[in-house]
Amino acid sequence: MQIKKVIITGPTGAVGTALIQELINNNIQVTAISRVGSRRITNIPSSPLVSIVECNLNDLLSLSEKLTHDYDVFYHFGWDGTYGASRQDLYKQSENIKFALDAVELAHNIGCRVFIGAGSQSEYGHVDGVLTPNTACNPDNGYGICKLASCNLTRVACSKYNIRHNWCRILSLYGPYDGEYTLISSLIKSFIKGERIKTTNGDQIWDFIYSKDAAKAFRLVAENGIDNAVYCFGSGKTRTLKQYIIAVRDIVNPQCEIGFGKLPYYPNQVMHLEADISNLQNDTGFSPSYTFEEGIKETAEYFKSIIKE
Repeated sequence: MQIKKVIITGPTGAVGTALIQELINNNIQVTAISRVGSRRITNIPSSPLVSIVECNLNDLLSLSEKLTHDYDVFYHFGWDGTYGASRQDLYKQSENIKFALDAVELAHNIGCRVFIGAGSQSEYGHVDGVLTPNTACNPDNGYGICKLASCNLTRVACSKYNIRHNWCRILSLYGPYDGEYTLISSLIKSFIKGERIKTTNGDQIWDFIYSKDAAKAFRLVAENGIDNAVYCFGSGKTRTLKQYIIAVRDIVNPQCEIGFGKLPYYPNQVMHLEADISNLQNDTGFSPSYTFEEGIKETAEYFKSIIKE
């Protein structure tokens, strides 16, 4: 499918900004729907191909008569309550289900033929091992429960309108503009400051994907995805968390000390988190372009620039 014009909610984070740049690089027009008064609106890449509309998630349907009706793809990344205690705020989380359904309604109203939602590993619940699109989902927190409900309900809504539906479950992503409390962001900032960190033994088997690779995957899903397919986003390669942490340290500040084993594992700690990306590769032709080290170098440069500011 040839894409000429897309719309994105949640455009100011690591995934949204990387996707917008990926679309710019492929000469695709983008309308970025940013929260009213967002301090992060300056994160959105600047280009003649990009237009920004300020609108909160609870007001998406008001855009039906304000936007042209010639869009191809709707990317729904917007979500209230993605970190910390807010993930268990059940009332806040449940509102996101309505926002997702409103996004499908808006997609229909402005002519979209494809709807792509950003899912999460949290939809699976506690699973140790390789996560596939067919792995049983048993989420154990409000965030994961409502992500899964949004996946299922937007699929039904898209079917009613004959819109192709794809749901992309991101496991562990890192990159510029990522949240400040994620593992990789926290590590990079600590190492930049020369801090000695404490960690678990780091025996967990993990799978990280760089935001630019995730952006490429999102573009390829729009172009080549199969209707109703769920895709898991990862690199397809794993290391122990200890190896990842050492790699980040060696790139950012090799002099820093790491206190492995100084922290206990969480209760019910997931020890193996890996994405099966075979259907993503087979359906869309995706393959990662960045090694972990290459992605960390770019991400570290971003955090160094904002820490200096």
